[in-house]
Amino acid sequence: MNVRENQFRLQIAEKSAGSLSSLALLRWALVIIFLWFGAMKFTAYEANGIAPFIINSPIMGWLHSLFGVRGASYVIGVIELSTAVSLIIGAFQPIFSALGAAMSASTYLITLTFFLSTPGVAEPTAGGFPAISAAPGQFLLKDLVLLAASLVLLLASIQGSRSSARN
Repeated sequence: MNVRENQFRLQIAEKSAGSLSSLALLRWALVIIFLWFGAMKFTAYEANGIAPFIINSPIMGWLHSLFGVRGASYVIGVIELSTAVSLIIGAFQPIFSALGAAMSASTYLITLTFFLSTPGVAEPTAGGFPAISAAPGQFLLKDLVLLAASLVLLLASIQGSRSSARN
């Protein structure tokens, strides 16, 4: 008797579209972003810059309560650098391809929630939301593209396949 079941296999995202593809561009662009932003989290400048986002976030506010402004920034920096490392290893190992892309997507899903929690996103002089301020509104909006890039890599890393198994 043949039983059909769904199986998922992990692969390096770039392998889903051939050995050299535009997915590699997405991966390495995300790596640069996570390395750069992650390293910046260890500076006072960046810690103070992200504090309003963290303090007002129902998802991340606990970091500020537990670690303070600099400590919260350090934790986020470690996570961002870990995401970069996972994306780098993911160019060679399928499990890390999916893990790095999932970590990246999670990051941008969370940062997009800042639209709802950060004061100053809506621009009152332009009539309020959906008019958004340059900072923080437009600063946050770019994360929509980064989320899309992350999801493209994730979906390319997790391929569904159908196989037959005999019972």
